[in-house]
Amino acid sequence: MKDLNAIRIFIKVAQLSSFSKAATSLNLPKSSVSQAVTMLESTLNTRLLHRTTRTVNMTSDGELFYQRALGIISDADDLKNLFVSEDKGLTGRIRVDMPQAVSRDTIIPNLSSFLKMHPNLEIELGSSDRRVDVIKEGFDCVVRVGELTDSSLIARRLGSFKVLNCVSRYYVKNHGLPKTLNDLKNHYIVRYSQTLGIPDPGFEYLDSNNQLQSITMKSQLTVNSSEAYLSAVLSGFGLIQSPIHGISKYLESGELIQVLPQYAMPDLPINILYPNRRHLPKRVSAFMLWLEEQLSVFTK
Repeated sequence: MKDLNAIRIFIKVAQLSSFSKAATSLNLPKSSVSQAVTMLESTLNTRLLHRTTRTVNMTSDGELFYQRALGIISDADDLKNLFVSEDKGLTGRIRVDMPQAVSRDTIIPNLSSFLKMHPNLEIELGSSDRRVDVIKEGFDCVVRVGELTDSSLIARRLGSFKVLNCVSRYYVKNHGLPKTLNDLKNHYIVRYSQTLGIPDPGFEYLDSNNQLQSITMKSQLTVNSSEAYLSAVLSGFGLIQSPIHGISKYLESGELIQVLPQYAMPDLPINILYPNRRHLPKRVSAFMLWLEEQLSVFTK
């Protein structure tokens, strides 16, 4: 058990690149965290971490051990649940990542229902526009919206999100409502780019031949996060093209208005991805099924 605890501590230090942050996260004294890693290195007879006054990084041996350690801890947690039925509650930690809008609007508001069924589980939930490295950063599963590029992961397709063209009431008051594609030359669009400096294609839509087309529009604002994207449209900076999931309540309240519905972007696929493991832990399987139920309202 001591070795497993030391492995857990090492994983946390590696993930946070900091002994202090790991100690805070684990609610342990920094000295205990440092001692556990030192003892683990002594047992393995190799250095796992490069330590400087400012940074902590894994050595090549540390990176190799980290990959194996994630599987060891996952298997150890799963062994605890081997003969436990789901109605008796599962134990362990689930590390998951998903887009901000999915986390903010659906998962976090409803997460208490899942944890009431499994009060001994702990959820580590990341939510950002950054695409995490699932294996290297130790995630059990991730929710991704859009086309997939990582073939090393197993994907469970949930459906797709419809993408809508929207402007705010405030924007319409100041600029009017675009009713045709030709009108767009007199309107503004909010640009979105995960990497600032890389131009986006403008207003995109499928033509009558189901081919993707784009129209260049004027823009005064480019953002690199979905939160800023939503804030920008609500503030009247221009048109956005957004999955319905993140804007449905604003459409219902009338704060946002759908425009040019006949010129829509392709639907965006939504998937749950997870590492290729022979046996998926019960706690992860249960959480993924719950995720699928929560998102089924918005998918088609």
